Amino acid sequence: MSMHSEHAVDAARALLDEALRSGSRRLLGIAGAPGAGKSTLTALLAEQLPAGSCAVVPMDGFHLADVALERLGRAERKGAPDTFDAAGYVALLQRLRTARPTDPPVWAPMFARDLEQGLAGAIEVGAEVPLVLTEGNYLLCEEGPWAQVGALLDARWFVEVPEELRHQRLIARHERFGKSPRAARDWALGPDEDNARRVAATRSRADAVVTLP
Repeated sequence: MSMHSEHAVDAARALLDEALRSGSRRLLGIAGAPGAGKSTLTALLAEQLPAGSCAVVPMDGFHLADVALERLGRAERKGAPDTFDAAGYVALLQRLRTARPTDPPVWAPMFARDLEQGLAGAIEVGAEVPLVLTEGNYLLCEEGPWAQVGALLDARWFVEVPEELRHQRLIARHERFGKSPRAARDWALGPDEDNARRVAATRSRADAVVTLP
């Protein structure tokens, strides 16, 4: 199924209604290549849904720290599937799925782009929140622990934009957070593009493809 952003809002509302009717939390996963607009779509959904009805838990909070990537020899591939704590992300989704109304909040990490590091315990998800939105590159990936993610989600979406626009956004993002124009372009068309190809191969596993303008 394909849909535009306005239809995505309606679909998210339907998922929220389902959660409220059943009394059981729902998890919506949004996958896509770097720069495709995952966080943009997630922010739009969170803004359009009733206040307090959803929480946003990005996969990027599970980035391995730079010191760990250096030690593992993976710093030049930051953003690849094996530069995340995938098992930790799976464990968090499992906690979010099984939380009961009387349970304490779940605290999730976030990724601080200005620091290029994850920050533990930054996002509070109260047990009463009926809908969790989670977004990231590898939600539909079938490598290692990533293969467990799809079964933990109630809906799996893939977001995409024209490739030229995606590249422009990525380059601008890297420049905004400190890379020189040349370094930003090299990273966007190098490591980021390698990861984008991996992500594109997972598109067929989505329940719906969301096209952003």
